[in-house]
Amino acid sequence: MSQRRDYYEVLGVARDVDGRSIKAAYRKLALQYHPDRNQGDASAEEKFKEAAEAYEVLSDPNKKALYDRHGFDGLRGSGFSGFGNQDMGDIFAHFGDLFSDFFGGGGFGRGGPRPMVGHDLRSDVSITLEEAAVGLDKEIEVHRTKACVDCQGTGAERGELAVCTACGGAGQIVSGRGGFMIATTCRACSGAGRIAKAPCPTCAGRGRTDDKRTLQVPIPAGVRSGNKLRLQSQGDAGINGGPPGDLYVVIEVEEHALFARDGAELHCELHLPFPLAITGGKATVPRLSKPDSTDEASDIELRIPPGAQPGDLLRVKGEGMPELGGRGRGDLIVHLNVRVPKDPDDAQKKALEQLAKVFPETPEVTALGAKRSERRRRGGKPSFFDRLRDAFEVD
Repeated sequence: MSQRRDYYEVLGVARDVDGRSIKAAYRKLALQYHPDRNQGDASAEEKFKEAAEAYEVLSDPNKKALYDRHGFDGLRGSGFSGFGNQDMGDIFAHFGDLFSDFFGGGGFGRGGPRPMVGHDLRSDVSITLEEAAVGLDKEIEVHRTKACVDCQGTGAERGELAVCTACGGAGQIVSGRGGFMIATTCRACSGAGRIAKAPCPTCAGRGRTDDKRTLQVPIPAGVRSGNKLRLQSQGDAGINGGPPGDLYVVIEVEEHALFARDGAELHCELHLPFPLAITGGKATVPRLSKPDSTDEASDIELRIPPGAQPGDLLRVKGEGMPELGGRGRGDLIVHLNVRVPKDPDDAQKKALEQLAKVFPETPEVTALGAKRSERRRRGGKPSFFDRLRDAFEVD
């Protein structure tokens, strides 16, 4: 701008105009001569700078009073030299908040994208039923991203960034179509408002690097398949300075060779020899785990009542799985079955013949429903195995 025009003339306002009218007049000119709408037009760029300089003076009460009394000379004496030699990016940066007010927070100005939380990650962990019963610390390996140490996550060598000249640091490009203002993400800086002077050689400009870390995950006693443990801030690194995501550890409890789990209850089946089922006596079943002890789990001794029938249930209090949070412990349900010899030898046959004379019972036919009702009467509520059998029985 070789020859300056009067600032009031530039904005097209009277000298006694109020601040709101000055702002409205500048907004109109800023839209008209914005470089995005006049690409390659040097004259429009000069008028944009001229309007910005006029607004800078007339919107400031002190500068306006100095200009009204002494004109351009008064401003030069105060150290203000105008915007004629300034870069467009500097002007956008200077008026960042103002442009944001003009266009609803988007488009012009020094906005840039908001910090974003990093992605959450998932890790599947398989444990045994014994481990689920006592809890443990499980070591897992996690592959994630972390903020680049050399560029502090900026993607720029030594962290040196410059204002994006395409959007003036706004992160968006605003254009007018059909009387409406449309804001789109700046392609040059991908909405960041800043671009690297040179890409960081360590992360190739990504701002993040790959990271492999070994973590100790405390798995509480009583966990079940599908339970999720959340480890805060152990996920991928955040974007634009945002916090890292979380890591979710998903538990899978393996099936056991002897015990089936139903909530906090454990179920197993005990096959009794034929004589023991008749006379009663003692039998043992293994204990899954012994709470509060590192010793090898001991067996549980059971008292078998005389005349035990297939399907009878014995409940052992407190020998099931612990509830999460230490809220008690379930029971062990022992399902009795009777092992009948398939191919008895001569001695066994002779003994059985004698037994048949002592117990001269005849075969009895009953309905399936009656058998089911009798089983439930003996064992209380239907067990896991009762429900399984019921699925294949027809009343």
